[in-house]
Amino acid sequence: MEKEELKLNELAEEVPAKEEKKKKVNKKEELEKALVEAEESTRKWYAVTAEYENYRRRMQNQAAARYQDGRNDVIASLFPIGDNLERAMASCADESTKQGLDMVLKSFKKVLDGEGVEEIDPVGQPFNADTMEAIMAMPCADGEEAGLVKQVYVKGYKKGDKVLRYAQVIVTQ
Repeated sequence: MEKEELKLNELAEEVPAKEEKKKKVNKKEELEKALVEAEESTRKWYAVTAEYENYRRRMQNQAAARYQDGRNDVIASLFPIGDNLERAMASCADESTKQGLDMVLKSFKKVLDGEGVEEIDPVGQPFNADTMEAIMAMPCADGEEAGLVKQVYVKGYKKGDKVLRYAQVIVTQ
């Protein structure tokens, strides 16, 4: 019986020791899981933050581009006014009226310059479909090359690399 009691006592001592080891192992596993979850949450947070910053910048750039496109549309709507002023000045016989029209035309060009808009003046240059629109072809005169811009029918304008209105030209053939 004593042997049995000793065995029971030994077993009784082993059970709490095994439970303590299990608790330590469980705590270690829980700690490792918590560390992995924390690392994953941090990574997700960084990803969401970066995604939000990219979205914010993209929206800011789109808003700026829309604003600039709106300004360009307003400027483009003024081009026929400049065309009409130039026609009026060309057909005007009275010198004082001509001076007045010239002053208005100069202020119009000053506004365009202030906006960074420049005229496309392709006379004598080879035809370029990126900035011009051919509306008519004329036969070449003696000594002229084919494909050159002979005359500008309607002026073109560009702002930087963007064409606001294509120049309508007459090209040699």
